[in-house]
Amino acid sequence: MSPESLFQIANPLVLLGWLSLALAPLSPRWSDRVAGLAIPLILSLLYTALILIHWAAAPGGFGSLPDVMALFTAPGVALAGWVHYLAFDLFVGAWICRTARAERIPHLFVLPILVPTFLFGPAGFSAFTALRAVFAAKASTPKVPA
Repeated sequence: MSPESLFQIANPLVLLGWLSLALAPLSPRWSDRVAGLAIPLILSLLYTALILIHWAAAPGGFGSLPDVMALFTAPGVALAGWVHYLAFDLFVGAWICRTARAERIPHLFVLPILVPTFLFGPAGFSAFTALRAVFAAKASTPKVPA
């Protein structure tokens, strides 16, 4: 199967995972299994296969920025890089939902954070870390009796 065909399969597959995270309060266990395990595992297996097939013939490497840029000129390796992003960003999104649920952070506060996690992984993780800090500070603030 061509890298383009696999790209066309991977993108809708990961969107199914993000949809399950958005709807996580409706079925948290299903969301955990789909977005937190099944889809990241499928994408991880695809990533591994792509690396095994395409890595040896790819130009470049990790020694410098120009080497990394050359590495991603090989379509199979570029697809592997993309699948890597898809798998890990979804995995982090699922972790965010599980952690928020465990820490009783309302899902309505989590939903806007899933967008940057999907599009810009580490930015979403940073935003969630800030949200957790806000909720932790709120929880530790003593209540003043009325």
